[in-house]
Amino acid sequence: MRSRRRRLTLSSLTLGDVDFVRRVEAAAGAGFSGIGLRAEDYVAARDAGLSDADMAAVLADHGITVTEVELLAGWAGSVSFDPAQREKEETILHVARTFGADHVNAGLFQLLPIEVVVPAFAALCRRMGEARVALEFMPFGCLPDLAATWEVLRRADPLNAGLLIDAWHWARSGAVPQDLAAVPADAIIVVQLCDVAEQPMSDLRQETLHHRLAPGRGYGDVPGLMRALHDHGVDATISVEVMSDELLALGVEVAAEQVMAGAIEVLAAS
Repeated sequence: MRSRRRRLTLSSLTLGDVDFVRRVEAAAGAGFSGIGLRAEDYVAARDAGLSDADMAAVLADHGITVTEVELLAGWAGSVSFDPAQREKEETILHVARTFGADHVNAGLFQLLPIEVVVPAFAALCRRMGEARVALEFMPFGCLPDLAATWEVLRRADPLNAGLLIDAWHWARSGAVPQDLAAVPADAIIVVQLCDVAEQPMSDLRQETLHHRLAPGRGYGDVPGLMRALHDHGVDATISVEVMSDELLALGVEVAAEQVMAGAIEVLAAS
């Protein structure tokens, strides 16, 4: 598959709760050209005394950009009116604008009817202004698969949004390449690489947050997914998101190097 910017981003969740400077150093050392940031990562950096200018200088010194910001998750139902949720949205938008991020990621955990989700997503996209919103499906969430997520995007019809396909969610939702036929190629704007164990855990949310595998090191046929996306004509930003307690126990530098090695192998094979 062609990469929109021919670069790889190290997702924020891959390195967990590491300080900003070490995050940037680990990403650069492993060969990534971009990083993702959570709103929480940015707030922690500010609390540690780093200004926006300080962070920009660290990024520039290491040749790293901020590619994605996350996660917009409480944007539907009554929680969407919570002041803390709106503050988080404002932080995410500020980070995206300040560092020129390619996109901000959105998911949904509440189980709500589509008649509620569609206008809520349209409203979220309006609040995000010029920031591009990448909507992600999760098999344990309100949007459990590609078809449900595309239905929300199609009906909301925002100008600044597209779909995010995560290889873990793809595998655990039971998706197959034929599912792509119903979705326009240009609607898919982000792909996240990782891999899955042979058998799913009983608690899928715990599995996705703590027990992912590096791309190409599991049973998700990630090269096959990437070939299917390429054949469909998808041109997307590529992020590597591997939440793994086992990898992090080796240190963030080793974790970054190992997920990069897996991503390179997958892209070469696809």
